[in-house]
Amino acid sequence: MLNFVFQNETRIIFGKETEKEIGRETKKLAKRVLLHYGQGSIKRSGLYDTVVSSLKEHGVVFSELGGVMPNPRLSLVREGINLCRERKIEAILAVGGGSVIDSAKAIASGVQYDGDVWDFYCTLTEPENALPIGVILTIPAAGSESSAGSVITNEEGLLKRAFNSPLMRPKFAILNPELTYSLPAYQTACGVADMMAHVMERYFTTVRGVELTDRLCEATLRTTVSNAKKVFKNPRDYNARAELMWASTIAHNGLLNTGRIGDWASHQIEHEISGIYDIAHGAGLAIVFPAWMKYVVNNDVERFVQFSSRVWGNEIDPFNMEDYAHQGIESLKQFFSSIGLPTSLREAEIGEDRIEEMATKATQQGRIGNFVKLGKNEVEEILILAK
Repeated sequence: MLNFVFQNETRIIFGKETEKEIGRETKKLAKRVLLHYGQGSIKRSGLYDTVVSSLKEHGVVFSELGGVMPNPRLSLVREGINLCRERKIEAILAVGGGSVIDSAKAIASGVQYDGDVWDFYCTLTEPENALPIGVILTIPAAGSESSAGSVITNEEGLLKRAFNSPLMRPKFAILNPELTYSLPAYQTACGVADMMAHVMERYFTTVRGVELTDRLCEATLRTTVSNAKKVFKNPRDYNARAELMWASTIAHNGLLNTGRIGDWASHQIEHEISGIYDIAHGAGLAIVFPAWMKYVVNNDVERFVQFSSRVWGNEIDPFNMEDYAHQGIESLKQFFSSIGLPTSLREAEIGEDRIEEMATKATQQGRIGNFVKLGKNEVEEILILAK
């Protein structure tokens, strides 16, 4: 196990009707806030009215910026930064899923920066300060509600890039599983793939002596799979929704990567797919991850055997460990298919014409991944496996 520092200051407020506390919680952050949300679902569901009523009740003055799209756009972030400066906004309130929260983080980090916020995503510099952020989560998936990361897409060049800073970690996050009852099945499935990918990026490590976090990763994966099946049978199963919502947070709040080094190549490869083709991030991960696994499995067959056994319950054949390792990969792929996700580029109606471009973009800052270091040629091979 490696040395580590673990600190997560996000206050989680979990449970039924907790969104009604938003005015009280937001007032602790600031009196002038930007209410940031997506494309209207919170208005159709009635959540918007609840939020606005609570903010007004507690004397919080707010400006609004809606319109966040999946794979959130840099242009809206820049608009939000200008709005915050003009109206002297003191904090951001993000109501939505990972895209809204990531957009809010980008705005928060850019308001007091003299340059272009995209500099942070190009690793040219880091923010020295950021506006505080509060969250009401409506889609369990990205884990952005208590993470230090943000992913933004720049329409110029179709570049999707990640940036991490502890300054962007939300101060509080309200998690009510009831708010997820109305999510479409496909959106729920994409969220499941996203949270599982966050765990697997950490699970596949070359660091030894990490049994505790191995077991925590395995438990989170098994819990996600079992409760996803329950949710698809009964979308209003509160306990199953609650398990998924908490799993998505645990998957990406930093706990599961303590003492170990994750990989993250699959995320970087997927960013090029969704950056160009604008597919859901979770769907892209369902395509990339099994292909990445097939490419790297022989570098540590033992870890893939462990994954196959502990996560999927496959019976070990000690005389054919390589096949057994591949069974775990196939189990993952079959699960993704069973919940309606594509597991190949073809299923997502993505052709081969831009594979080289994606591989080039994914590795433009050097080799990616830690479990196995990947250059452009290796990424191309993985994308070919994903065809």
